[in-house]
Amino acid sequence: MNRNEPHTDKAAKVLPPNLIPPDLIPPKFAAMGQKRFEELVAMQKELVEKFQQMNRNWFDRMQSDATMASEFATELAAARSIPETATVYEKWAARRMEMAAEDAKRLLADGQSFMETGVHLLSNGWLPNGHGGV
Repeated sequence: MNRNEPHTDKAAKVLPPNLIPPDLIPPKFAAMGQKRFEELVAMQKELVEKFQQMNRNWFDRMQSDATMASEFATELAAARSIPETATVYEKWAARRMEMAAEDAKRLLADGQSFMETGVHLLSNGWLPNGHGGV
């Protein structure tokens, strides 16, 4: 495998080890096991994609924060009086509050997305108490 190949592509190429010879496994059980394995790989792929999107969103957020800090410094340096300086600080504080509210909404949405994925995983029978496929 190529070092630069995305992890999601690598996961799709991995095959489960044959711990039991295939001729000893009834076809029905083999098909069920294969289906469960494919479901698990699909779920992992979905989670990885969600993590990647979340990372991109937060990276964009950090870049906008750096841009805002740079603009704040420029405006503050250009201020020539105390009222101008106060206006710059007021504008900056209002924008920081807006960004904090956006961050909270994004954090809640990301958490909800992961919870939905977990519920989907459990509803497919992947329960650790013996009632599922694991």
